[in-house]
Amino acid sequence: MEMRFTKWGGRRHWTYLLEPLGEDEHGQWFGARAGTVMRRGEEPPIVQPHDFLTLVPVTGNWIASFNPAGADTDVSVYIDVTSRPWIDGAAIHAVDLDLDVIRLWDGEVRVLDEDEFAEHQLLYGYPPEVTAQAQATTDELVALMSAGEQPFETAARARLAGY
Repeated sequence: MEMRFTKWGGRRHWTYLLEPLGEDEHGQWFGARAGTVMRRGEEPPIVQPHDFLTLVPVTGNWIASFNPAGADTDVSVYIDVTSRPWIDGAAIHAVDLDLDVIRLWDGEVRVLDEDEFAEHQLLYGYPPEVTAQAQATTDELVALMSAGEQPFETAARARLAGY
């Protein structure tokens, strides 16, 4: 299955292949192995250095990726704030709305790209309801991850351990 992130207005963002891993109360889970080729827009492809899992949630305007312990990254969980993701059978689609919420291995939760989000609101004319939804989603994700809520804890770790 192909992940197809776009930016506002339909500009191509990230594309890469994922393997379907099943569904549970949290949503649909997908995996990517080390060596997966990823491409951002028209930039040259990059090769993913480690396995990771992706969750497309049952509800919510986000897509989460989970890195395994020992991966060559400081980031345990990386969440893209998006439009409501949808799956059409061949691909997962979502509009990336700039904001990202991450959790580092030491437990610190951070919001990334707030400056890009502010700039793109003006540059691309995000409608007020899109801006409000993206900010509300970001605030909710920060609260959930800071409180150690599922699926950002053992649900993701258990899936990752079995991948």
